[in-house]
Amino acid sequence: MSSNLFKFIILMFLAAAWALPAHAEQGMAIDPATCLGCHSNKIAIRDFAASVHGKNGCNSCHVDITDLLKHMKGEIKVQKVQCERCHKKQTSEHYASIHAEKGVTCADCHTDIHTHTYWKNDKRIAVAKCIQCHDKEAVYQKSIHGMAVAAGNMDSAACPDCHNLHAIKALGPKGSYKEREFHTKVCMKCHSDQKMMARNNVTTVAVKSYMESYHGKNYRLGFPDKVAGCADCHTAHSVLPKSDPQSSVNPANIVKQCAQCHAKATPLFAKFYAHGEMTDREKYPILFYTFVAMTGLLLSTFAVFWVHTLLWMFRGFVENREKADKLAAGTHQHVIPDAHKQYRRFNRLHIFMHILVISSFLLLSLTGLPLKFCTQAWAVELMKVYGGSANAGVLHRIGAGITFVYFGLAIIMSINFLFIRKDIKGNPLQRLFGPDSLCFNLRDIKDVYCMVRWFFFKGQKPTFERWTYWEKFDFVAVFWGMFAIGGSGLMLWFPEFFGQFLPGWAFNVATIVHSDEALLATGFIFSVHFFNTHGRPEKFPMDFVIFNGQIAKEEMIEERGDQWKRYEEQGITEQFACKKTSGVVYDFLVKGFGFTALFIGISLLLLMILAFMGGAGH
Repeated sequence: MSSNLFKFIILMFLAAAWALPAHAEQGMAIDPATCLGCHSNKIAIRDFAASVHGKNGCNSCHVDITDLLKHMKGEIKVQKVQCERCHKKQTSEHYASIHAEKGVTCADCHTDIHTHTYWKNDKRIAVAKCIQCHDKEAVYQKSIHGMAVAAGNMDSAACPDCHNLHAIKALGPKGSYKEREFHTKVCMKCHSDQKMMARNNVTTVAVKSYMESYHGKNYRLGFPDKVAGCADCHTAHSVLPKSDPQSSVNPANIVKQCAQCHAKATPLFAKFYAHGEMTDREKYPILFYTFVAMTGLLLSTFAVFWVHTLLWMFRGFVENREKADKLAAGTHQHVIPDAHKQYRRFNRLHIFMHILVISSFLLLSLTGLPLKFCTQAWAVELMKVYGGSANAGVLHRIGAGITFVYFGLAIIMSINFLFIRKDIKGNPLQRLFGPDSLCFNLRDIKDVYCMVRWFFFKGQKPTFERWTYWEKFDFVAVFWGMFAIGGSGLMLWFPEFFGQFLPGWAFNVATIVHSDEALLATGFIFSVHFFNTHGRPEKFPMDFVIFNGQIAKEEMIEERGDQWKRYEEQGITEQFACKKTSGVVYDFLVKGFGFTALFIGISLLLLMILAFMGGAGH
């Protein structure tokens, strides 16, 4: 039977149907076979039947065809299909997408609507659809992701993995927050999936190491627009193995890639370990042993001084109770002539320097600790207070500048002490190890020994000279700290300059040193130093001498008896007597500053403890 004859029979059948009572078929579902009788030249019956829409009637989509007779007469024209009637979720996603904004409709992608079959999550089908329009991104097909998808690996990243199927969002202007976040966020989705990476023999160290880097920490804190993301180094669509000559991270191309952000990048600079893992001794031995050394320094310092603090806390409490009991019983000999007369311990320069130290240290801590503990909610909120990581960075550098100022003053004062001052006897070597020096000497060994004996109720509390062993430790630590934290900080502040003559991995080392030394400094100052200076039972809640430079005679004899005895023997005690005490307004303002600093420091200490209890990373 010829096709023309078949069509004639169908038409005759339809004519007979039209002769039925009026509107008998109006509003009823139309058999697809009826439609295909006329439209078979465009739509194959078998292909339509096998499609996802094959079980639907034609007017399930073409709802405007309510009267077949009128349609046949041309009175009802076929209107645009409204896919949203069935595909509500997909439509809502598409409606808010960049495709809808640009006028791209469902049919522009789904051109095979009458033969469309379910894609069964075959990413090759999605890629084929996307590159019909996005032919400029066809480089994706030659990338490691594209080739893996083409080979049938459905774990590999395809267009919808990064851009979604229907909810395709605009990336925004180049350099905008949204675009910068996208450069990293979509990569993390797969590369942080340990199961997926394991079955594809891909390590997750890239994500871990990135998140521990300066770039990653800023991303965590909510400022991806200020740092490099994954796509900035590896590109978005032409991701290739490092060994491939066309790869953006190939040794031949890496300097150019770094220069996108670091204009003066050199081959030495490009030796930076972008994904260096400090716990991997085999691949990164320099980073590993730096990490081990810094961890050892942290643990040993805190172990010694925290034990020292706990012993002192208990022994000082017992001593205070003993004194109170003796005073109550009237057996405590407490008669010192002019006991409350004030003597000068620090001059104005010392006080000014101490205020500089406090200001810079708090500024550095407040802006540096959020970066260190970037996974914590309080760190994110602090960064918001500063108005972003860029502002925090400016404040941090101001704090660093103040630090270099007081360190410079300390150097000048040390030179003056050793070589110029006329009131200190002896040659420079004698001055260096003399009683007025902040350098350690043999006496400190004796003082430590006597102090430990006192802790365990084995002897009397030692009387000290002008400086105690813990004060000397604080002073000497500044010099080590300036070398470690100051030197590494300068490297990280001016990477392009130091990258002219230092290999890039030196910045990895500097990051570890800077981070751990900062943790050591803040942890030590806010716990050990605060206790030694203000929190011990003899001084609680604050020793005000650092602000007014004055100390009572009774306090000086009790704490620094050997210094007082030496001054008496030299007949110079009255040279240090204060003619007048500090003013009320000054005391009020500076004490307020001191208590504010103390409160901030203790608060930061508690936040650090909270972070470690929550498992904060390095």
